[in-house]
Amino acid sequence: MAQREGPTILQRRFGAELRRMREATGMSASAAAEALSTDRTTISNIESGRFGISEARLRRFAAIYACDNPALVDALATMTGGRKKGWWDEYRGKIPPEFLDVSELEGFAERMRTVQTAHLPALFQTEEYARALFNLLDPPLSRLEVELRVAHRLARQTRIAVDAVPYVGVIHEAALRMQVGGRKAARRQIGQLLDGSEWDSVTLLVIPFSAGEFPMMGESVLYVEGKGGQLDTAHMGSPAGAIFIDVPESLAVVRSGMDADERVALSAVESRDLIRSIHQEL
Repeated sequence: MAQREGPTILQRRFGAELRRMREATGMSASAAAEALSTDRTTISNIESGRFGISEARLRRFAAIYACDNPALVDALATMTGGRKKGWWDEYRGKIPPEFLDVSELEGFAERMRTVQTAHLPALFQTEEYARALFNLLDPPLSRLEVELRVAHRLARQTRIAVDAVPYVGVIHEAALRMQVGGRKAARRQIGQLLDGSEWDSVTLLVIPFSAGEFPMMGESVLYVEGKGGQLDTAHMGSPAGAIFIDVPESLAVVRSGMDADERVALSAVESRDLIRSIHQEL
């Protein structure tokens, strides 16, 4: 069993779920190792995502842990048998790992939700808009680093534009009105967002200035719903780096905040009208 170097977000999540299964039974890692005819170090490596296991072994783990959630076990089973290469792997070692983790989560998604209050959703950004954002970073990125990140961001958009994964995005009016990259670039960006709002799989909701305060002000959140309604994960942007949330209680708090924001926002039709109005003003 080869040890992985730098397990991905889904590999870590797989191991974390096995650890939760074990802990729910009150079984120690040593006791689990004995029951599974292995050693404590192997259990630790599996639970940290450094070792992968087969579907058959996963189901043996679940049986020993008396897991009463077959949907969760089935969802985890889709993550066994060796990790298939994703399109994002071509960027490995070229851009920060957290960017690849986000791509992997989106590739696994059954449904996605976002809240954006300062900038527009990455899944709808134009090349000009994305490049302008990356050029704002301090310390500055090299031209190559910027172009790699832009290319990666555009490639992520196939999940919405081609695969039609259901998506709900909440955007604050401030993000719509900021002319990132200049007026002409902003007009093209709003036009692309307006086109996306017409897609059957997409729902865009705008929180207008008139709404005042709202629960997740200042946050940038991606919520990914996993296979079969299991294995949800939230990603939150932070100046210190990405934060990934998979603890059920914490996910419930994030969902509650996002639900509240959707209630504050305009309807999909009203939101589209406001986006169109801003586009016409530019």
